[in-house]
Amino acid sequence: MSQTRSAILLVGGMGTRMQPLTFSTPKPMLPLLGRPITEHQIIKAREAGITEIVLATSYLADVFTPYFGNGEKFGITISYAVEKNALGTGGAIRNAAKLLKGDGPVVIFNGDVLSKHSLDEQIAFHEQNDADVTLYLTQVKDARAFGVVEMVGERIETFNEKMESPPTNIINAGCYIFNRSVIDEIPEETVVSVERETFPALLARGAKVLGFVDDEYWLDIGNPGALLAATRDLIEATGYPFMQGKGSEIDPTATITNGSFIGAGAKIGPGATIDQCVIGEGAIVGANVDLQRTFVAAGCDIGSNMSAKDEFFGFSSK
Repeated sequence: MSQTRSAILLVGGMGTRMQPLTFSTPKPMLPLLGRPITEHQIIKAREAGITEIVLATSYLADVFTPYFGNGEKFGITISYAVEKNALGTGGAIRNAAKLLKGDGPVVIFNGDVLSKHSLDEQIAFHEQNDADVTLYLTQVKDARAFGVVEMVGERIETFNEKMESPPTNIINAGCYIFNRSVIDEIPEETVVSVERETFPALLARGAKVLGFVDDEYWLDIGNPGALLAATRDLIEATGYPFMQGKGSEIDPTATITNGSFIGAGAKIGPGATIDQCVIGEGAIVGANVDLQRTFVAAGCDIGSNMSAKDEFFGFSSK
């Protein structure tokens, strides 16, 4: 690599669709297989040769630094751009870019996306085609909830953000590569939506905005159901029916199925049934408890003989 590979991770959102999980924890810090979602993305960046990353934070910003520090233990340099007032996706990118040391293209990650697409191939595609911006794209059955593009060859011709009758099913999958000159065009200290303002403006002036289409695994972790699905999918990829953290104890008569995750130090009692659930660190699940698609907070104690489906136990409320 001839130059520093840099990235910005957008982790400033409030995660209202994730409530009550996000009342005291920002969505990107929610655990996925015992590690924050953000950690999975940082590792993906590092494996693609990225050496510096800025976390663009806002909501509960002080939660990130104690966990990630300067990035030394993750093998990547991490710094933090804290927004006092949310600046939107474009404003956040502009604000965070000030902290980057490299001056080459910048990879931008949305903080709530899990994917197996080849980031290294996307970067190479961007550089080889001398693009101004390259969007990672994927295809979905129902595109109404996403930004949708129309393309001619590899070039994006239109970008439509969330519409009832989308013209295609090719969507913005939440990972972009921006040339620094494009970032510099975004107004400073201004609320800007990259989806609703920056992309349409670039297309209108004829900028070279390309689409990198990849149909590998992709998931928008936008609500609790999606977080359960991500947990299940990652566990199923290992070939195991469930996973458990260090020091957890599961009674031999308990049944754990459908990609459940049992956090470190948690205890599952005799006769319990845990189906597609996330059990937090140190939680206790009593005898003959039946839980389905349920979250149990760290340290929570679930008494015996309880049944629950699509519930949240031990999370603070507002």
